Amino acid sequence: MSDDVVQRFHRARRDPGLAVLEGFHALKHGLRFGAEILEVVACDPAELERLARDLAPDLAGRFGASVRTTNAQTFGELAPQAPRTGVMAIARRRAVDLARVLSDPAPTPVVLLENPRNLTNLGACVRVAAAADVCAVLTTGGNDPWHPDAVRGAAGLHYALPVASVPGPPETDRPLIAIDPGGDALRPAELPARAMLAFGTERDGLSDELLARADGRIGIPMRAGVSSLNLATSVAAVLYAWRLAAAEPASG
Repeated sequence: MSDDVVQRFHRARRDPGLAVLEGFHALKHGLRFGAEILEVVACDPAELERLARDLAPDLAGRFGASVRTTNAQTFGELAPQAPRTGVMAIARRRAVDLARVLSDPAPTPVVLLENPRNLTNLGACVRVAAAADVCAVLTTGGNDPWHPDAVRGAAGLHYALPVASVPGPPETDRPLIAIDPGGDALRPAELPARAMLAFGTERDGLSDELLARADGRIGIPMRAGVSSLNLATSVAAVLYAWRLAAAEPASG
């Protein structure tokens, strides 16, 4: 039995249709936002229920007999870094209809991450984007945005909004706005409605190809001598500036 569960979790980590939810918070958000949970494994199901009662009362009583109990040694083999909360799950990934996402008329942005390198940081961007209630997070490059490390960094909030990999900036009527140190100073109230906000890596920034396609460039004001912000911090700064501006009543 222990070998079977280890193999299932190892296969799920490589399956493009599945997601591994590591820890209570990832499972909590998956359940809240409609994830189809296929399997839950816990070292102590009673402790899982206690966590639910204390941290997510809306989920209390949702586990019960569906949770498989495993010992600590087997649990430690399910992931490279077993979560301290003693619970992991396998779920189906959320399917994304890219055309529908891009055509959504709501005046909310799409976040585009160009070739993000660090999976935990990628996940933190998803977490921020979900909290800011934006339209979607799209990524380019070779890193899978649904990798278990990214899902863990997002605390399972991949289920709160569409998250998908794309080969490059998609063709869309959304204005492509590059977040670039050489751009005009960020004025949140002037961000175009339904913008696609493109963020690059800390080291290299955005590619010349994307900058050439951009409809505009904006920069985050920073103290002189500070070269860059962490990717997730940059995403948070722009999204919350946008969100606060959008919440302000129109003048006049």
